Amino acid sequence: MPTRDLVLTHRITSSFLSCEKDAETILRKLFIESRPYSDELKRLLVINTKDCLDDRTNPDYLKKLESMTLAKMMEDGYVKLAPKIRMPEHEEVKSYIIMTFDDFSTTKTNPKFRDCYVSFDVVCHTDYWDIGNYRVRPLKIVGYIDGLLNNIRLSGIGTFQFAGCNELVLDENLSGYTLMYHAVHGSDDQIPERDL
Repeated sequence: MPTRDLVLTHRITSSFLSCEKDAETILRKLFIESRPYSDELKRLLVINTKDCLDDRTNPDYLKKLESMTLAKMMEDGYVKLAPKIRMPEHEEVKSYIIMTFDDFSTTKTNPKFRDCYVSFDVVCHTDYWDIGNYRVRPLKIVGYIDGLLNNIRLSGIGTFQFAGCNELVLDENLSGYTLMYHAVHGSDDQIPERDL
């Protein structure tokens, strides 16, 4: 019993514990709170045809887009928090955003907290890269992600800062880009006592 009392009076702090809040904030910003841009991002992921951005009246496209909530996009594998892509034999071709938290390091000004990099692997089937008018599907997706997330505030004390973007080649069928941001953490990285 004394040990339990001691635990409740000592608050645990770790930047790893803020990742779930940050993931929710990021996904809400990308797919819920930023219309009409989030609708365009959804089109690029879900409609794998060359005219995905140009055909605004196709009833099949509209029906599919209406059914795609963030939860459904995650359930169907368009948006992932785990670095795994499954491609069942008869499944429709998809584009993917895989979000990961990586490269945690101490903050220079306050070593108690850990900054990290958040990466977005944007992976598209190479047969569906070209969406017309010199537009490339994965770069268009990266552009929307960058436009919506650069300098937003997460659970930490700083802003979400662009750190780089590199080409990502998995094989002859799947390629894309890895977009990286630096996230600064701070006092929000605490486990509330009620969770202990």
